[in-house]
This record gives sequence, C-alpha cells and structure tokens, in this order.
Amino acid sequence: MTTTRFAPSPTGWLHIGNLRAALFNYAIARQNGGTFILRIDDTDPERSKDEYVAGVKEDLTWLGITWDRLEHQSARMENYLAAKQRLIDMGRLYECFETPTELDLKRKKQLNMGKPPVYDRAALALSDEDKDRLRAERGSHWRFLLDHKRIEWVDGIIGDISIDAASVSDPVLIKNDGQILYTLASVVDDTEMGITDVVRGSDHVTNTATQIQMIEALGGTVPRFAHHSLLTGPQGEALSKRLGTLALRDLRKNGIAPEAILSLMARLGSADPVELRANIAEVVAGFDLSKFGSAPTKFDADDLIPLTARHLATLSAGDVADVLTSAGVPDDLAAPFWNVVRDNINSLDEVAAWWVQFRDGATPLIADEDRDFVAQAFEMLPPLPYDADTWSNWTNAVKEATGRKGKGLFMPLRKAVTGRERGPEMADVMPLLQTRPTVD
Repeated sequence: MTTTRFAPSPTGWLHIGNLRAALFNYAIARQNGGTFILRIDDTDPERSKDEYVAGVKEDLTWLGITWDRLEHQSARMENYLAAKQRLIDMGRLYECFETPTELDLKRKKQLNMGKPPVYDRAALALSDEDKDRLRAERGSHWRFLLDHKRIEWVDGIIGDISIDAASVSDPVLIKNDGQILYTLASVVDDTEMGITDVVRGSDHVTNTATQIQMIEALGGTVPRFAHHSLLTGPQGEALSKRLGTLALRDLRKNGIAPEAILSLMARLGSADPVELRANIAEVVAGFDLSKFGSAPTKFDADDLIPLTARHLATLSAGDVADVLTSAGVPDDLAAPFWNVVRDNINSLDEVAAWWVQFRDGATPLIADEDRDFVAQAFEMLPPLPYDADTWSNWTNAVKEATGRKGKGLFMPLRKAVTGRERGPEMADVMPLLQTRPTVD
C-alpha cells in the first residue's frame, strides 16, 4: 500500500515552495488509493508555534488537500530516544564535544588545505576519561557513524544517484541541548509509519543518502525517493529571499484562486503544459511525476493572476453566491451581474467595486475633445430602467444626431458611462445600471 507524508515545520507560514512537496506526495497517495499523512515536525519547542500548525491545516484545507492521519513529532519523543539507544548499542551513534566555534575552525583549516570540509571523527578517539572530563565542561552532541561506501538509489525524478559516504560528514542527530533533529525523527517516523514514497526538494539529496544508511541500520525498508527541482524567481534569482511574500495565506488574501495555484504547481517544472483544472481531483488525475525534470524551475507569481481569471470565468453565480451577497448584489440581479463581470475580473476581491459602480454610477472618463459630444449624447439618454436594447438604440440615435461612428462613437460613451476604457459588452452593462449616468 502506498503511504506518503508531508512534514512541515510549524516555524512559519506555508509558502509556495512547501506546497510542491505537499501536492506531489498527496497526488501519489491518492492516485494509488493509499494513505497521506500530515506529520508536523515540531521537535523544536522554541520555534514551533500553535498558530503555524493551525495555519498549515487551514492552507491545505483551502487547497483541498486532505490528510488521512495527523501526527505530531513532539508526541513521539520516546520513539526517537529508543532509536537513539539502539544506534548507540550497535555502535552507529557516537558522542561529540566540539563547540560550534571549534567545528568552524576545523572546516576553515580543511578548506585552506584544499580538503573537503568533512568532520574528522576526532570524537571516536576519546577515552572514557576524556569524555567524562568534557561532559563536565561543556555539552555534547551525537553523530551517526556512516559506513564509508557508496550510497546508491534510483531517484524518481533525477534518475541514478551515487554518493560517496566518505565525502559527507557524519550527520548530527541530537544537538547539545538534547533536541532531536529532523534527520533522526524523520527516519524513525518513515520507518515506523511504513512510508513507501518520499518526494521533496533537491536540496535534500545528501540528506537522503545518509538517511538511507540510517533506515537500513534500524531495519526499515527504504522508501522510493524523488527530488523535485527548486524554484527560482522569474529571472532565475534565488526564490528564498521572496518566500515571505509568497506565503499561501497571502496569496489567498490577494484573491488568488486555489485552483490556479494547484494547476500551476502540478505542472511547473514538468514536460507537460500548464492546464487549468477545476478541482484537486482533476489535478491529481493529470499528475505525472515522471514528467518532471531536475533543472531549477522559474516561478512567477504573476502567472497565477490570469489562471485565477480563467477559473473565475468558469463559475456560476451560485458558485460565488456568498461573495455576491457580501457585495450587496440583490438576489434578482445576482446571475446577470455575475455573468457580466466574471470575464472582467482577476479576483473575487474586485466584485464589490463593480457592484458599487453599477449601483452608484462611475466617475466619467472624458477627453477634452469629447466633452461637447458626450454632453449632447447624455441629453439623449433615456431614463431608467434600461434593457438589452438601450445601448444600441441610444448609440444609433447619437450617431444620427452627431455623425460620429465606429470607435469615435462608442469609446467616448463607454468611458463616460463606466469610467473605463475596457470592460463587458455595453448592451449587457446598461440593464444593470441602478443610477442614470451623468457628466456633471
């Protein structure tokens, strides 16, 4: 049975980069009738916040991504401590006493000598007396003893990967304050929860290599790993500097539709074109992990705007009834109003402004050379209410009276009535006007 997981750290709001891992793992589970686990990585008590946990759930729910199980790593400390002792007993976890400053000096010395900055395993040479003395002076941390051989696997996106374990430092699994780090907690959880597939960013490739050895040491089954490309900005710049502005909650506040986000992220970086999907089920049905590449993938948040507009154009008045009601649109005008504006908005946030314009009238947009013409035309405008024929009847009459035609006739009148150079068909707009347009 396929079992996947999404393991966010609740130390900030979910952003567009996090979503790729969540969506990919969710899609794999749903395509195979498997289990999708939401696993909160809250082993850091100082940085983990309840509000961020709530934010994770809110963002995923908004997108339509549901989970079958909810796990908190903070509730599984006994499991991690048990694994720690097992690794110590088998000689695969050892205690180290270097301070961060000392480690930094070691790295700099190695680099100056042209050597890779790999931990030298000096702690393995310490006697019991040395360890007792150092414990009395300072804290200690624990490292996993890697078996210095090549670690190989077939990655679901990158393909064949081979990493020499001797080129990698023995990973720190437990900090000097006793905090269980992600590497150990993730391995224990993946093993005990029967995770079969893990999709995550390519920045985790080295972590994966060391975790494979840890999983094998603990007697677990190594999952199928796939590492997706990292996102960059539209010019190829590092996206990490902009992630604060790309939080899912902020995109939601800015009126971006969840369907637009899902449709883009399910195809961005793949060989398939982006296609607008109506819901999460359609997104999952069209997802194909094998189509993704490993090259950095450019992401432009502006691409979400036209996708949102296209999605809104597919909706009925019933689909947005709460938005129309909140904007003050009368029930009897809801359907015709929505049918007019839905092709002319980029987000639902724009709905209220359109209704205010129809209800109260717009500020006329009139060029100096058109003022006399518009004034004459408005004198010929009939009283309310208007119908589907009002626009054609009025403009035909104005044409006969003034001799104007084409763009010189229609554009000044559109701008005067709506205050806009573009918009819906005027024949559809006129019946919605609740106030007779004026040029005063």
